[in-house]
Amino acid sequence: MFRLELMLLLTLALLGCREPVDLALPSTAEIEAHYLYKGPLGADVKGNVAVVTVGQSAQQLRRGGTLWAKVGPYIFLFSEETQQLMDNYPGLAAVRVITTVGESEVANVLLGRDALSDVQWRRALNIAGRARVNGTRRVTLLQDLVRWGEDHTEEYNYNPRYTRSQ
Repeated sequence: MFRLELMLLLTLALLGCREPVDLALPSTAEIEAHYLYKGPLGADVKGNVAVVTVGQSAQQLRRGGTLWAKVGPYIFLFSEETQQLMDNYPGLAAVRVITTVGESEVANVLLGRDALSDVQWRRALNIAGRARVNGTRRVTLLQDLVRWGEDHTEEYNYNPRYTRSQ
């Protein structure tokens, strides 16, 4: 009986000796600094969610149609920048990426902190990287990214104005 009590006491002592986790959230400037993008990009923190707003060109959506409207958020969400943002700020529960054209929201996607395992993150980065590099020549890569995103995010919403079938 003494051994059991001693083991329980040691276990509790070890659990209590963990270093505290810094749950500070990033500022909007720190979020923006994580992403390299030549177009309009803004950031905000809502609760414990980082919200990244990215402007897409209307011309790109006219040429690419529904697929480009859907893929926009996933290009940014499944990136090393998002992964680093979550790694650097353990207090973040999720990252939401919103794409816009002017003042109009095109799509928004929410990725929770624990949505992807390490293996899934590597896969997501691979799929998104291939879509970024060769997506204009091989449309199936963009379709793969949209499918992966819809299967691995908590929520996604597309504005029907940009995504309805024509």
